Amino acid sequence: MTPPLVISIQSQVVLGHVGNSAAVFPMQAAGLEVAAIPTVVFSNTPEYPTLRGRALPADFFADLLQGAWDRALPQRADFILTGYIGSVEIADMIADFVARAKTANPRLRYFCDPVMGDEAPGLYVPEAIAQVLRDRLLPLADIASPNPFEIGYLTGQPIRDLADLPRAAKALRMAPGATLVATGCALAETLPGMLETVILAPGGISRHPTPHLPVAMAGTGDLFAGLIVAGLGRGRALAQAVEFAQTQTSRALSRAAELGAKEVVLSDVDFRAALLQP
Repeated sequence: MTPPLVISIQSQVVLGHVGNSAAVFPMQAAGLEVAAIPTVVFSNTPEYPTLRGRALPADFFADLLQGAWDRALPQRADFILTGYIGSVEIADMIADFVARAKTANPRLRYFCDPVMGDEAPGLYVPEAIAQVLRDRLLPLADIASPNPFEIGYLTGQPIRDLADLPRAAKALRMAPGATLVATGCALAETLPGMLETVILAPGGISRHPTPHLPVAMAGTGDLFAGLIVAGLGRGRALAQAVEFAQTQTSRALSRAAELGAKEVVLSDVDFRAALLQP
C-alpha cells in the first residue's frame, strides 16, 4: 500500500526543531511520505543571540515548486501543510500553488497553520503576509489551526470565551465545509490549569482539554500541526488526531523542559514509540 504523501511548506532550521525541522520527523515516523519545501532557512530559532540565514529567494522557491510539479507531487498528494512564510512573494506563490494543486487533485486536503504571532510577542510577520494568509490561503484551507491571537488578529474579534469562536470562524472566510482547529485556547470556560483545542466543524463543536504545561517553546505549534496531519494520515478522525497531537506535544515539551532546551525535543523514547503505533 502506498503511504499517504504530504507536501510540507514551511521554515527549516539547522539547529533545533521548528517548522519542517519539527513537523517532518513525526509525519515520517508515523508512516507518511513527506516532500518538504522550505520557505526560509535559518541557523536556529530567534531565541539565540544570533540568527543566520534568510527567506529563500523568490526565484529559487519558485523553482522548487516547479520541481514538485515536474515529479507530479501535487497530483498524488493527500495533504498540503503550510506554516511559517518569510516573504510576501513566497506567500503569493504558495497560494497559487495550493489553488492549482487542489484543482489538479480534488481529493487533496489543505491544512493551513497560519503562523503569524502569539499573545506575548504579538504579530511577528509583516502585515502583508498576514493579509495573504487572510485573503488567499485561509479561503483555500480544508483545515486551519490558528491560535487565539491569530484568530483575533485576522478577524478583529478578540477570543475570550467559547461563544467568540463560531462568530470569528465565520469572519475567517474559510471555504464551505472547512474545519477550524483553534489551538492553545484559555477561554472563560476552560478549567484552571488546562488549555483547550476547540474543533469547529460543519457537524458541530468539540472541545479537547489538555494540561497547561508551564513552558513556552519554539516549534510547539509546528510540531502540533505535523502530529495532527500524522494522525489524519494514519486514518484517525480529526478529533482523535488532535488528542494524539496533544499527548505527543506534551511529551516533547516535558522532555525539553527536563533538558533545559530552547525548543521542543523529539528524542523522548515514549514520543518516538507512540509514533510507530497503528
